[in-house]
Amino acid sequence: MSNQELWRLSADELSPLTRRGEIRPSEAVTSALARMDAVNPALNAVVEDLRDEALARAEALDDTPAALRGALHGVPVTIKINVDQTGHATSNGVAALKDLIAPDDAPVVQNLERAGAVVIGRTNTPEFSFRADTDNPLYGRTHNPWGRHISCGGSTGGGGVAVMAGIGALAHGNDIGGSLRFPAAANGAVTVKPGLGRVPAWNPSQKAERGFLAQLMSVQGLITRSARDLHLAMPAMITPDARDPFQAPVPWRGPDLDAPLKVAFTRNTHGYDLHPEVEAALLAARDALRDAGYVVEEVEPPNVFEAGRTGYRALMGEMQMLMRADLDTLGSEVIRTMFDTYFEEFPPYEGAELLKMYAKRSHYARQWRVFMEDYPLVLTPFLPHPFFAPDRDREGAAGAHDVLGCAVYSYAMNYMGLPAACVPARLAQPPKGPQPINVQIVAPHWREDLAVDAAIAIEDRLGQMAPALWQHMATQN
Repeated sequence: MSNQELWRLSADELSPLTRRGEIRPSEAVTSALARMDAVNPALNAVVEDLRDEALARAEALDDTPAALRGALHGVPVTIKINVDQTGHATSNGVAALKDLIAPDDAPVVQNLERAGAVVIGRTNTPEFSFRADTDNPLYGRTHNPWGRHISCGGSTGGGGVAVMAGIGALAHGNDIGGSLRFPAAANGAVTVKPGLGRVPAWNPSQKAERGFLAQLMSVQGLITRSARDLHLAMPAMITPDARDPFQAPVPWRGPDLDAPLKVAFTRNTHGYDLHPEVEAALLAARDALRDAGYVVEEVEPPNVFEAGRTGYRALMGEMQMLMRADLDTLGSEVIRTMFDTYFEEFPPYEGAELLKMYAKRSHYARQWRVFMEDYPLVLTPFLPHPFFAPDRDREGAAGAHDVLGCAVYSYAMNYMGLPAACVPARLAQPPKGPQPINVQIVAPHWREDLAVDAAIAIEDRLGQMAPALWQHMATQN
């Protein structure tokens, strides 16, 4: 492979080469920047180009002694624009916040850079990072590299597009209801939504603490092209930081469990039609896990629909009380109208009822904890249908219902604090163009490693999406 094509390497492939000195960090970063120049103008994934900083840092890393090279030495990464990075605006996709300059790095930025990563750009997000699609008045729309017939997902839409298009080997993102997994599913990428307390989080620029449920549901993570990249990079992401008082210093790898591991498999979409392409992806993932030695049984887990709807209605109640004024003052008409629709789809709990739903969170989490004593992993749909078209979530109540209403397998896991991986298992070929189909793997608290192991087993048998995507992109130019 020529130096010009180093951007094709996953982090797990690139890191050993840079750590051994076979490739210089400056070469890896230069290749990633050239790829960004080639594809980003059509995609609008990276909205702040940090090439000058990146090249200076990479050249400094070229001279790092071998003994001091971290796990991500010279690996190009991107950071989402809703997280603090010293000297750059944490705009969160909001035009009124375009000059909110971060005074210091957030823990995830520090942790990635301490491991040797090089930030090459900052990626797009919807306003307030609260849509399953990515568009905003400040930077505009991010486009899915598979084609404009599919939304790029949100809110880490820029990150999902960047990493799959080859702009950096890792993309930072975060997830309060699906914002890592929606873009992974839209673009055919891989992610694991960490569980509660796993990755340290805090923005030095923030003026007030987040709401209680937002603290419990929101997590920081990564989107990757390869499931193995998560085992490489997530140990760096979970490095403790005292600025997050509730992060727990738990090792990435947990104790071995008795083999073979049992997986609960469900096709239940709770009243929504299960699309044949999604069912085919689920069956392919099931068979891949069985082939890898897992015992997969079709059995129903505790009621995810009730847990998910309860959690999201509680989150809407909290947002209505704590964020509505900012939405009305700083947000565009689009986001204000969308939240009106969200409040119709998920009627906010209020007053004492909201407090009761905060408390009920432990009830649902307990049910799943007990269930997972027998089934440490649960294979589920992510969405009941292939990913939707751009702006589907703006099409009134029906659009919101089709985008978020059906996504209970996504936000239920945030509400209960459970980790969940999202991995592609099929490439559909609908008339408008190819479209990846992802499935979800849920694991017990503190056992993201089990979910990633299962994602690797699926990927090893069914393949990665990136090579097919790059071939498709080449034919479109």
